[in-house]
Amino acid sequence: MAETGTTTPRERYRAQVRTEIKDRAWEQIAAAGASALSLNAIAKQMGLSGPALYRYFAGRDELITELIRDAYRSLADTFHAAAESGADLAALAHALRGWALDDPQRYFLLYGTPVPGYHAPDDVTAIASEIMTTLLDACAVLPLGGPATPFGAHLDGHRQWADGHPVPPEALHRALAFWARLHGALSLELAGHFAGMGFDPALLFAAELDDLSTH
Repeated sequence: MAETGTTTPRERYRAQVRTEIKDRAWEQIAAAGASALSLNAIAKQMGLSGPALYRYFAGRDELITELIRDAYRSLADTFHAAAESGADLAALAHALRGWALDDPQRYFLLYGTPVPGYHAPDDVTAIASEIMTTLLDACAVLPLGGPATPFGAHLDGHRQWADGHPVPPEALHRALAFWARLHGALSLELAGHFAGMGFDPALLFAAELDDLSTH
């Protein structure tokens, strides 16, 4: 209510139209992928002229950036909520899988095939860093032991995703392994590559998580 009182009817209308444009964009992405996104097609669906729609988004890249920004913000908020409830790596993993299954197209826009010719601006990368920071912090509090792997030693002093206390290279290695392996399982599941194999993808995901948690 307070927010509504600080905006004009024109601003509220603009926000509503931008939201509808993004909804139509998600429909296009679901049907043909992000690379086929067309502002002119969206304008036609909404009964607008091309020039009228470009008053809300300057071009395809600006619209894609807004969709990616929203998606990263959603995942970052999901991770923050899990972390605030005392989440461990397992809880973060299940939060990631639940978020991905809830909207596979949103997941693939972030972690699928890059859109040809598109480059995300720095502020989008900063939101993505929040996600990795939460993961790094979860890994940093785990007990670490055993000989450092060659890869882990190579990472010494290379925490790039957040300010604050340094993260041991073993923790960074664990975070990267967690991110790569669980995204691999998720991407294959969401793309339907496990269909007909006769096993539950959730069990594979849990097995990967268990293996990561014990090494």
